[in-house]
Amino acid sequence: MARSKLKRCVSCNKYGLEPNCSVCGKLMEVVAPLKYSPEDPQGNRRRKRLDAGSKEWLDSLPTTKKEGK
Repeated sequence: MARSKLKRCVSCNKYGLEPNCSVCGKLMEVVAPLKYSPEDPQGNRRRKRLDAGSKEWLDSLPTTKKEGK
């Protein structure tokens, strides 16, 4: 089952319920994020796959700091 019925076009940002945009015909993406659960059964696996905690992983995280400051 889909996590949400509302979708947005990746090209023209129009909203709809179909898999393809009725305006431009491009692919639609689901608007709502996945639900979060503190008891995530796949959390350990995902963190291991992403190598969470490593220097490369930390450098890839978004930051509000500006370069050079």
